[in-house]
Amino acid sequence: MTWLVRGQGFMESDGTYETSDTRGAGLPRPSAPPPPDRVPPAPALPPAAPAAAPPPVPAYAPGAGGGVAGTGGPGAAGVAGLGGGAGGAGGEAKAVPAPPGSPPAAAPPRSAVAEWMDAPRPAVGPGVWRFRYVAAESDGRDRMPPATFAGMLIPLVLALLIWSAWNSGIVPYRYTILRLLTPNDWWWGPTTSPTDWHGYAAHEVFKGFVCVILVYVVGFLGSWGKIARHYLGGFQPPVRAALAGLAALAALTLVWPDAFGLGWKPLPLVAPVLSLTALLAGGYEIFSSPFLVYTVYTLVTALVVWPFARVGDWKGLWLARRARQNPPAPVPTGPKAPPSQWPELREAGEYPAADRLVAEVAGGRMNDVDVARVRRAWAGTARDGVGRAALVGALLREGAGAAAHPSGDRDLPARTAEHDLFLGQVRIGRYAPAERAPAPYVGAGAALGPALLGTSLLAVGPSGSGKTRALVAPVVESLTLQALTGGCAVVAVGEAGAPLGPDAAYDVVIRLGDPASPHDLDLYAGATDPDEAAVLLAEGLVGDLEGLETRRAATVLAQLIGPYRAAYGRFPTVPVLRELLEAGPGTLQTLLDLLPQDRSAMAMRRELESRLRQAGTAGDPGPVLADRLATLDRPVFAEFFGGGGGTGTATGHGKGAGDERGFSLRAVARHPIRVRISLPEGAHEEASRLLNRLILAQFQSVVRDRDRQGQGAGHGHFACLVLDDAAGALTQGTVRALQRLRPQNAGVVLALRTLAEVPEALRGPLLAVVGCRMAFAGIPTWDGRAFADTWGTERFEKTEVAHHTVFADQPMTRFVHFLRKKVTGKAVTTEAVTVREVERERWSASDLAHTVPPGHAVLSLTDVRGEHTPPLLVDLRRGGGA
Repeated sequence: MTWLVRGQGFMESDGTYETSDTRGAGLPRPSAPPPPDRVPPAPALPPAAPAAAPPPVPAYAPGAGGGVAGTGGPGAAGVAGLGGGAGGAGGEAKAVPAPPGSPPAAAPPRSAVAEWMDAPRPAVGPGVWRFRYVAAESDGRDRMPPATFAGMLIPLVLALLIWSAWNSGIVPYRYTILRLLTPNDWWWGPTTSPTDWHGYAAHEVFKGFVCVILVYVVGFLGSWGKIARHYLGGFQPPVRAALAGLAALAALTLVWPDAFGLGWKPLPLVAPVLSLTALLAGGYEIFSSPFLVYTVYTLVTALVVWPFARVGDWKGLWLARRARQNPPAPVPTGPKAPPSQWPELREAGEYPAADRLVAEVAGGRMNDVDVARVRRAWAGTARDGVGRAALVGALLREGAGAAAHPSGDRDLPARTAEHDLFLGQVRIGRYAPAERAPAPYVGAGAALGPALLGTSLLAVGPSGSGKTRALVAPVVESLTLQALTGGCAVVAVGEAGAPLGPDAAYDVVIRLGDPASPHDLDLYAGATDPDEAAVLLAEGLVGDLEGLETRRAATVLAQLIGPYRAAYGRFPTVPVLRELLEAGPGTLQTLLDLLPQDRSAMAMRRELESRLRQAGTAGDPGPVLADRLATLDRPVFAEFFGGGGGTGTATGHGKGAGDERGFSLRAVARHPIRVRISLPEGAHEEASRLLNRLILAQFQSVVRDRDRQGQGAGHGHFACLVLDDAAGALTQGTVRALQRLRPQNAGVVLALRTLAEVPEALRGPLLAVVGCRMAFAGIPTWDGRAFADTWGTERFEKTEVAHHTVFADQPMTRFVHFLRKKVTGKAVTTEAVTVREVERERWSASDLAHTVPPGHAVLSLTDVRGEHTPPLLVDLRRGGGA
């Protein structure tokens, strides 16, 4: 099987999904049909004998069965709109289009994929696993502090004591205010003894006024209304209204005891109202009218019942019952079809294609990758009538296999994490319950997706903390799945033994230093401009050196690779470039003589002549570049970086860059490709660090070129680079370029053992530029300090309780305190409570270093729209299928 690496893009049969390509940017794809284990089996017609049961479907991969998209099952044939060969290898679907506006075809039996498509995914904050998310119920309503009950009862007791003293005449000068507000002829002399009925009526009115004031003060200070609403709020509206009615009935027995056959004395409410009415009317003769008397009784009863009606929400219950009896006229709207019925296709009038996909889902021939791929292809042709027509035709012909990934894969060989391709999420754990965690995150699953990775992610944790197992591996697996849907391109970089999935899960596998590697890495990322190639190479070679500027190094490299390309038509290989950097004036003069004498090479001759004058001087950066390049000019890399089989000298060129194994990262920016790069291990640690810097610089360059061509955010797929070990990869230039990845619809995932692997001057800018930060258990205190400063502080109310010893002045009091201290063993103290608003760190350096449990991490997230979460504790042991 031949893989096209330096071809001319995707070679689809009808050209609908073709994209342009340049040198070194082709996506590997088979020139022959894919092997049988990569092609879903054709649906079988109902057999005469019982058919074998389909393979079990794992919960984390609806409809997926380890690389095979599914098998035919009941409902595979005989579905409306399909011919006998529907979904087969070469069958032509004979669909009868349904008239516009007609209801969808009868739903076939439910399948795991259909259940997955129709599952609820409520909108919550960023980083929450939305698949069947249910908010955690808070039980704080049933908990009332003891101080609340004390605050409710103490005003009641005091009011009863005051009322008892008032009725007993103990309160002096009870009616002094009344005497000042009423005429003098109502009283005998300077006293408040009434002379006629006016004084007696005034006494009743004033007594009722005092009673009402006491009841109001008790209810206000004791928060009786709030407490009643708190407890009644847990009941259904009818029960709440009934309980409030019982309480109102109990209050009426205190106002009208005679009406209920009770013998106690009524509260002074009715008599004061009658007395006030008599004073206003000029006598009690007005009550000869029964209508007036019963009107007063009704008003008093309504005033007593009114607070209970508000607490019980009687008005709301009456309005709800009235609405049920007289429902509003329904708005004529059609039924909303579930996602498993493909409503987007039906709304566009493509009923046969929708019915075909429904049958594919019901028959087990469509997995979650197929669903996400078709949905993305459909959305991508919203403004392309020709492309949409071609897609509809492919759906009718191929069903679930339409618009397939160029590799022919429709699933990964195996899955280890829990994915929701409907939203592009991968679950990495569960948010641990914490005091400062927002309510929607308590107990919810923690998930990552392109919207979060688009702001880049930095993970710091020591070896063995679970960075690769719990974070990098699930993220890479999710990105490779999304690449099969056409929505993502991923480059996973790590050591050869890193658990980043099998080679079969990738389109391009580059094992640097392994002669059996099927592909090689293009040292210049497919660049055609010598200056651009020089900048990329200089960033990888000397980007981490403080004594040599990247700009100067790029200038020296451009002075060599530009003339070499003009002379030989290609860029130099590693051995050749090293020889040019170490060469004396004689070798460089030989190269100068090879350049053409016409005007086309005049600029290159001037560049090389400048290099000739600079070579061998005290400030020449050439020897430093050659020394760094020597880490790649080793026997283990003899077949790599364009050196496959060529002799490669400065004065003669061999096979070099023409090696057909060469792969350029520029393909990542143009195609949904899956790339795995294995770095050398053992004695080649410095080479791995150099290659990390080079790959990161190349990735940032190629996605920036895509943005210049109008294929950035909102255009095309998401591109992501994952560095399982980013030690030595970050330079001043690459950190500065990280903040430009978000508008370019790209992101990087950087895993570090400690922030000490980053130059000290870059640690602050790095933490500031990435949107997602993750601190694993076991980080040192100095790393925790950097995260604590990045996450900042928060305001909260702090309660301080101080106990002060009481020093008595009176001998008797001192004696009592002495006895109390002897009995209790404690001095007599007073308690002073102070509540103030202060600031504290969200996570202190000490907490991050010592209180994060093993298997946990503190994670803060920011998505591409700017929504963010505070740093929250995540239990990574509950990821995957937990």
